[in-house]
Amino acid sequence: MAIIKTLEQIKEIKKSNQIIAKLYRDILPKYIKPGISTYDIDKIVDDYIRSQGAIPACIGVPGPYGAFPAATCISVNEEVVHGVPNGRVLQNGDIVSIDTVTNLNGYFGDSAITFPVGEIDEESKKLLEVTEKSRTIGIEMAVVGNRLGDIGHAIQQYVEKNGFSVVRDYAGHGVGLSMHEEPMIPNFGKKGRGFKIENGMVLAIEPMVNVGTYKLNMKNDGWTVVTKDGKRSAHFEHSIAIIDGKAVILSEID
Repeated sequence: MAIIKTLEQIKEIKKSNQIIAKLYRDILPKYIKPGISTYDIDKIVDDYIRSQGAIPACIGVPGPYGAFPAATCISVNEEVVHGVPNGRVLQNGDIVSIDTVTNLNGYFGDSAITFPVGEIDEESKKLLEVTEKSRTIGIEMAVVGNRLGDIGHAIQQYVEKNGFSVVRDYAGHGVGLSMHEEPMIPNFGKKGRGFKIENGMVLAIEPMVNVGTYKLNMKNDGWTVVTKDGKRSAHFEHSIAIIDGKAVILSEID
C-alpha cells in the first residue's frame, strides 16, 4: 500500500526534489556538451548535491555485483536506466539520461531528464519530445478518483501512437520517506486498474521510452540496462504529490 504523507512531510520532500530541479535547470545544461565524460558529470552532480546539504542517495544501493558506485545514474543512447558513470566521453549527437535521487534530512527526491548532446537527429528529437510529453500526460491522470492503471494507460497510448514503445520491466513508484516505496506505477496498462489515487500520495512518474522494441538486456556490470535492439531510449521523471485532489509537481522549480 502507498504511504500517505502529511502536508508537512510533503513540504520536506519537496525541498529534496528542488535540489534536483535546480541541478537540471541551472547547473548541468552548462556542462552537457560534446567532450565531457559521464564520470565528470557524476562528479558535478555529487558536488552540487552535497553543497546543498543533501546526500546522493544512489551511492551504495546494493546490487547483484556490489553497491552502486556513483552519485547518479547516467545512461547514454541505447542505455535505458541505471547506467554507471565511467570514462565514456559524450559525442555530438548523443542523448544522455540522468536519473538522480537526493536524501535531505531523511526525505527523498527523485527526478530524471534526458539531455541532447550538441545537435541530435530528428528521430532523437522526437523521442525526447514524446517521452517528456508522455510524462506530462501521465501526471495529468494522477487525480483523486482515478486509479494507477489510468496513468500507465495514458502514457502507453500516447507513446505507441507516436511509433515508440514503453519499457515494461521498470516502472514508476512511491517515493519520499525512502527511495522506492509502494505502489509500483507501470507505464502501460488498462484504465480502471490498480490502486485508487488518494490525497497524500507521493509518486515518481517516470516513462522510459524506446525507439524500437521495449525488450531489454543487462550489461555485464549488473546495473546498466540497454535496449535489446540497440536503438535509443529516453527517460523523464517527476516526483509529484496528490494535494486537494490533483497532482502537484515537487521536482519542478516554482
